[in-house]
Amino acid sequence: MDGLIKIRDMTNRYDLSARTLRYYEDMGLIQSIRREDYAYRLYDQENVKRLEQILILRKLNISIKDIQRIFSTSGSETVLEVLGKKVDDIDGEISLLHELKNIVLEFIRQIEQADFGRESDVKLLYEKAREIKAQIVNVDYNGNPSTVNRLLEVTEQLDSKIPDVMIVRIPGFRAVTSGRGSFEELFGGDFEPWQEAHNYLFQPVIFDAADFLCEKDGIVQWIWALKEDVTETDVSPYDIVEFPGGLYAVAVSVDGDGESNDRVRKKMERWLEGTNFVMDKDRELMGHMIYVDDEIKEGLGYHQMNLYAPIRLKHSSKEGA
Repeated sequence: MDGLIKIRDMTNRYDLSARTLRYYEDMGLIQSIRREDYAYRLYDQENVKRLEQILILRKLNISIKDIQRIFSTSGSETVLEVLGKKVDDIDGEISLLHELKNIVLEFIRQIEQADFGRESDVKLLYEKAREIKAQIVNVDYNGNPSTVNRLLEVTEQLDSKIPDVMIVRIPGFRAVTSGRGSFEELFGGDFEPWQEAHNYLFQPVIFDAADFLCEKDGIVQWIWALKEDVTETDVSPYDIVEFPGGLYAVAVSVDGDGESNDRVRKKMERWLEGTNFVMDKDRELMGHMIYVDDEIKEGLGYHQMNLYAPIRLKHSSKEGA
């Protein structure tokens, strides 16, 4: 196609979801091309190169907001400033980790000398343990090395901080659904422009924004809460469904792209290990944009998205208990 690359080829080449590509496009980082004889998004070589630059910067844990700054200026001054700040952040983290190590070593020495039979010694160790916990919570494990080959492995090891997680029960509600399909089919299809033209049908009373993007095994659907008086005729050619609700673990995926979502989901699974809940593999993972206000998005420089992971009790009837 005259040097243009299909969205499916882009997702396969760079191991990305179509949602992540669309997110980068929404944030103004890349641009797609539409042709009358082809329904889906296409990308030219300039935008392929731009995507590769984005992926390198994301591996270096550079924020979407800073990537926007880098691309909006000519020359290398901004990228050098951003990377220089990243080096300062790493130095600060190394200092904190050394400090934390020394605190733990001192705690070990005190335990070796303490008598757990004496109330005063136990109280002293308890206070010291609280101090260490506070230090651990405040250390931000976001450092990265300077060599690209070790980048992914080391960041996986360092980026171990568990996000704040809430357990919520979502009530059931009526919704219009896009129908299930691939990311490419959903975002290359007619549902998004349809819902934008029919916003009067939606009533975000349960959530601060109306939509959930549900995903399981690469198959997705978009659902939007409806006003009570909306009928099947009103939403044609789409269908009304009864969303059953249920228990979910919720955490913020700050940038809202596929890579961030995967990291947060894995951390949520580790967090759940310390509870009586497990992921419910029979239900869909859901993404929910917290704000859709353009002024808020512009002020932050990135989307905010909640990730909803379906959960159930470990010893539920599904396990035959």
